Amino acid sequence: NSELESELFKIEQYVDMVMGFLRTDSMSSDIMIRQYELKDIIKQVLRKYAKEFIRRKISLDFSEPDCRILTDEKWLVFVLEQIVSNALKYTKEGRISIYLEKNEYNWLVIEDTGIGIQKEDLPRVFERGFTGFNGRTDKRSTGIGLYLVKRTLKMLGHTVEIQSEVGKG
Repeated sequence: NSELESELFKIEQYVDMVMGFLRTDSMSSDIMIRQYELKDIIKQVLRKYAKEFIRRKISLDFSEPDCRILTDEKWLVFVLEQIVSNALKYTKEGRISIYLEKNEYNWLVIEDTGIGIQKEDLPRVFERGFTGFNGRTDKRSTGIGLYLVKRTLKMLGHTVEIQSEVGKG
């Protein structure tokens, strides 16, 4: 039963990604910018992925950010789901940490102890269709998720960066 639920969850993720891909062309007419508590948006994503954390025995280190943001809730949830999904997919053991790094800007950090990304793949991870070494090894990557993350965040006026080291997440 647990395996069946997991497979259905994966199918739902792929359907969400396809729907997101199809909707991004007309996204500008579907944006509703308001102020939101960032922690409430993150909690929506964590509730959706709670069973996956438990099933995979991945620890979650979540420091609730005390921060209001100007964004579109639906689209930011979509983005965070893509990132958390990738973190879970490529973390076989260990933890995923989510916290706010405060400096000149407030940066939401999603950090994992996964397999990491090869240095030569890093500049291309946000390109449409790029799967890189990990995606070719895994054979389950579409090369669409991070492309949609970048594209959606740009439309929302947010930015995204990625740092990674093979074997360290």
